Amino acid sequence: MPDPYILILFVVGALVALVAWLPLVFRRAPLSLPIICVILGAGLFSLPQAGFDPLPQTFPDITERLTEFVVIVALMGAGLKIDRIFNLKRWGVTWRLLGVTMMLSIAAIVVLGWTVLGLGLAGAVLLAGTLAPTDPVLASDVQVGAPREGGEDEVRFGLTSEAGLNDGLAFPFVNLAIALALAASGQKTDWFMDWLTVNVLWEIGAGLAIGWAVGWLFGWLTFTIPVSTRLAATRDGFIVLAATFISYSVTEMLHCYGFLAVFITALAFRHADRDHDFHVEMHDFIEQIERMAMMVVLVLFGGALVSGLLSPLRPLDVAVAVVIVLVVRPVAGMIGFIGYRRPLREKLILAFFGIRGVGSFYYLAYGLNAAPFEGGDRLWAIVGLICLMSILLHGITVTPVMRWFDRSQGRDPDADADEAETAGRGMSV
Repeated sequence: MPDPYILILFVVGALVALVAWLPLVFRRAPLSLPIICVILGAGLFSLPQAGFDPLPQTFPDITERLTEFVVIVALMGAGLKIDRIFNLKRWGVTWRLLGVTMMLSIAAIVVLGWTVLGLGLAGAVLLAGTLAPTDPVLASDVQVGAPREGGEDEVRFGLTSEAGLNDGLAFPFVNLAIALALAASGQKTDWFMDWLTVNVLWEIGAGLAIGWAVGWLFGWLTFTIPVSTRLAATRDGFIVLAATFISYSVTEMLHCYGFLAVFITALAFRHADRDHDFHVEMHDFIEQIERMAMMVVLVLFGGALVSGLLSPLRPLDVAVAVVIVLVVRPVAGMIGFIGYRRPLREKLILAFFGIRGVGSFYYLAYGLNAAPFEGGDRLWAIVGLICLMSILLHGITVTPVMRWFDRSQGRDPDADADEAETAGRGMSV
């Protein structure tokens, strides 16, 4: 039997190689990298040599911090690759997804959790806040391409911008659930005004302002100051990691929404010199880190599944999970697009791909760590099932659906992919 340390190195090396190779293999196949990672995790942790069960309830702090890291890296990557200049009118699809679709989804999940599942009001609101945001980590297959790649259609732009902003805008509802739980346990009184003024108005407003300020500062340091000292001259992708960490940490130190700030930082950073090649290098660097971190989380998620994560589920929980994935998001999405003058196929795709994943893991871990909620294991089982369903359903359908959509737009998806790959090789020379 080899030394456990050597075995771990082998397993990690094999997983890294697979993460790099599998996207090429399955580029045209109805299968996604997240599905492969979950399957690998389930297989690895089924072995007796695994040594421990990676249940999030067993490692609550590690779960919160690991998923937090993955989300902030993904948010920076999502913001950097948006080519469209920020404009209230041109971002209309985003406001519909946030202001209507997301809010209707939250309301529907609260009702289902409170009246059907019997979670209690605090638990139902936590479930809704946890499942409200679409995931910037697992939605890469339906997002826009790398900076300056072109082909930023309304569907890909809408899903990218939604995933970037709703991770921050879901936080007030998670904080509302925490306030309700603390009030129910007698630990907090007069919570409503505190939630409204601090968790909603201050933390959203300050998160937007800090994110813009950090993005402007890094844009100035990278592209504006004299050539000999500007950060772009380093050609070092670590710059984008620095911007991510500084934006998030400064915002969190001021008790505001770091997720929101990171995405705004990315938008402001990109705006500083929208057509500079360095954006491509930074995006590629942050995307590699994101894929590595995503691999770790999803392998552990696969391990949690075979370790009993879903064992607390009841038949009613399964039924509600199916309704949330197949009914709540699509219906709320289509309601949000009433009066929206776009082809029906675009509306259907935007409504359907409400992918849930790593962001939901973070919010649930954060909520359960912050306040006493009844039925924490059951909440983990419900969220785990919904994320598994989303990974499988959306992962299997995303390639054929988006290829069909591209053809309907007069684009050849195979030719576009080959051109993007060739352009990427040219830029890296």
